[in-house]
Amino acid sequence: MTQPSPEPQEESKGRRPEEQLLADRRTHLDAMKGQGVDPWGGRFDGTVPIGPAAADYAEGRVLTVAGRVTGRRQFGKANFLDLRDWTGKIQLYVKKDILGDAGMALFQHLDLGDLIGVRGKLFKTRTGETSVEVQELRVLAKSLRPLPEKWHGLTNVETRYRQRYLDLIANPEVMETFRRRSQLVAEWRRWLTERGYVEVETPMMQPIPGGAAAKPFVTHHNALDMELFLRIAPELYLKRLLVGGMEKVFEINRNFRNEGISPRHNPEFSMMELYHAYSDYRGMMELTEGLLSHLATLHRPTATITFDGNAYDLTPPWPRRKYLDLFQEKAGFDWFDGAKVKEKARALGLDAGRAHEQVANDVFEHLVERDLTGPVFVIDYPVELSPLTKRSPSDPRVVERFELYIANMEIANAYTELNDPIEQRERFERQLKAKEEGMERIDEDFLVAQEHGMPPAGGIGIGVDRVVMLLTDSRSIRDVILFPLMRRQD
Repeated sequence: MTQPSPEPQEESKGRRPEEQLLADRRTHLDAMKGQGVDPWGGRFDGTVPIGPAAADYAEGRVLTVAGRVTGRRQFGKANFLDLRDWTGKIQLYVKKDILGDAGMALFQHLDLGDLIGVRGKLFKTRTGETSVEVQELRVLAKSLRPLPEKWHGLTNVETRYRQRYLDLIANPEVMETFRRRSQLVAEWRRWLTERGYVEVETPMMQPIPGGAAAKPFVTHHNALDMELFLRIAPELYLKRLLVGGMEKVFEINRNFRNEGISPRHNPEFSMMELYHAYSDYRGMMELTEGLLSHLATLHRPTATITFDGNAYDLTPPWPRRKYLDLFQEKAGFDWFDGAKVKEKARALGLDAGRAHEQVANDVFEHLVERDLTGPVFVIDYPVELSPLTKRSPSDPRVVERFELYIANMEIANAYTELNDPIEQRERFERQLKAKEEGMERIDEDFLVAQEHGMPPAGGIGIGVDRVVMLLTDSRSIRDVILFPLMRRQD
């Protein structure tokens, strides 16, 4: 008959169940020490990944593996353990006449969650399960607390995000999501460098926030006695590199915006920002189509992905729709009609007291974005919304900018970069006068750099976390960030 988990079922008088579990594990710890065993182990050479080793089965092959004990069963004199590492799980077969008296004495004090290393021969049980006949057993780390949810998985969302280490132990699919994230970002970098782009790093702490309209986090440097801002975007530093002659640059790193939290927003997030001298926003569209369709095929045979139950074909080319046309279709009037914009904003329950461009864009987001299933490029934004972008030569009311939408999420934002330092100063001054978020003061050094000659260029920012959400079918940004920001428990 199959025996229950080895966790002691009886409770000492007056103790709560969790107190008893902790006490029993301390008893096992002391027993191991009494046998002369170091319960915190050490180097264990020769280990191989469990998943590939189990898949590449060879009868009688000696295997060395290490991992966490996640299950325990007993059939007569035969004992079985489940051992899991980050590549998979395998069954261990433990028997006294193979392991010996000392090994069995140690085995008796194992708990679920302990980290162990074993050596033994591969074989298959009568039911056909690949197993290791354990000939050597080492304790590598004693677990003094039980695994979550009585070892049947961790489902509480709050606990999963706050104690991600337990989430990774209990839910193999979460481990797989973050392994895939790593693979996607590595391939992302490889794809760009293969095309001549150079990866760079720019400051995280900046004396002047810039490059985006967002509220910054403020910090202070004691030695220099100066106020600094965690960057909201690396844009102005990357453009300095264009001035210096670095013609194809990108950065994948963190940005920080002192704003709200939602399933699609985290105050600390990963962004790729890229600039290509002598290109424009059309070049950025082609790059985006190529990159994302390529990443989509990294774990699937075609560029069609599934997200939240819906299919999205990322095979290029993608549709282009003009911002002003979409606004007119949904609102029924022109974006520049200030009176109607404010009237519509009030009807939608939006703040109508801000500057026209802000109110009109709020109306756009409310009416249009919910229908942007995509993939679709929304192109040619009003100049008032894009202070760092070059005007369209065919329509001076708009600039050469696009935002990419997939599954109603903004995935990318790109420009034909403004490289006229005179017009750039005028736009900065208007931003400063309007007291826009992220515009504390004009970055004079950036303007001086531009005055030395910045080449025409295309530039783009792509949200890494949101791309990973799409390609792993994860509904919340917290599911693809290992340690999302959480409210303090106290």
